[in-house]
Amino acid sequence: MEVQIFGVKKNADVRKAERFFKERRVRVHFMDFKQRSPSKGELRRFFQRFGEKGLIDRTAKRFHALGLQTAYYTDDRWLEISCEEPMILRQPLVRIGNRLSVGSAETEWKEWLAG
Repeated sequence: MEVQIFGVKKNADVRKAERFFKERRVRVHFMDFKQRSPSKGELRRFFQRFGEKGLIDRTAKRFHALGLQTAYYTDDRWLEISCEEPMILRQPLVRIGNRLSVGSAETEWKEWLAG
């Protein structure tokens, strides 16, 4: 079993997710937003499941720096913006197979590993 974690290392929730899976001896594949932006295909699954409201971090510094506070876009447009500016996303984005989560979701992760 391998887990894919998207985010930046300095984010506390990302570090918590990485530690959670490593403590349970699950192989972690980390995708750092600062080194490589996620592809449209990688993010599309998250947008289909959670939508813009679940994925976009409206309190993020980068979100405000880009002046997106008053933006009203479709999910497809948010997907494009997120590929270019992944720092506006809530972190971590976690994927094991077809299971997805956004943010710190330890109870959900425990269920994934149990079943």
